[in-house]
Amino acid sequence: MTTETRQKDPAKPLTPKGRATRRRIVAAAAQLMYERGLTEATLEDLRAAAGVSGSQIYHYFADKQALLLAVIEFQTEAVLEMQEPHFTRLDTMAGLRGWRDALVEYQRRLQCRGGCPIGTLGTEVAENNPEARLAVASGFLRWESAIREGLTAMHARGELDADPDDLALATLAALQGGLLLTQIQREVRPLEVALDAMLDHIARVRVSP
Repeated sequence: MTTETRQKDPAKPLTPKGRATRRRIVAAAAQLMYERGLTEATLEDLRAAAGVSGSQIYHYFADKQALLLAVIEFQTEAVLEMQEPHFTRLDTMAGLRGWRDALVEYQRRLQCRGGCPIGTLGTEVAENNPEARLAVASGFLRWESAIREGLTAMHARGELDADPDDLALATLAALQGGLLLTQIQREVRPLEVALDAMLDHIARVRVSP
């Protein structure tokens, strides 16, 4: 896609139809970038996938950078929304293991393809796009915060003898490493082992009532 910049009126609100069109473009771009990578996701591919013209794309996005940032936000919301039912139960070992099981089963349904949508984008932008890197980092911080809330609740109840901040960061790191190896090896065992090791550690630092 060209990086041509178009001037837009940021104060002008979108109509419901406009919002739907914009979301369709972002969803199509997210899927293309996820499947093919940033450099292989062309404007022509996006036009066909979203069923829009090039002028429509630039009506909603000033340039490719603006679209990329929208895709990062879209993927972050999708990843977190998928886990939302489990986030409220991460203050117990049963809830943590239920979350683990859901993540593993999701990868099994995907046949271990694709990896983490946020992580995949992060790998592509980390060294050459500071603004996008920060957007990905923000998404990871939101994910880490959702994990930390449950661990903090356990700690506040006197059930956890460890720093919930460190545990949350380590859990997310284990999850990301497990997802990468699962994608490469095309089997869920790396994700299972990574998460089980982390949850076993949390169980060991848990204080019995």
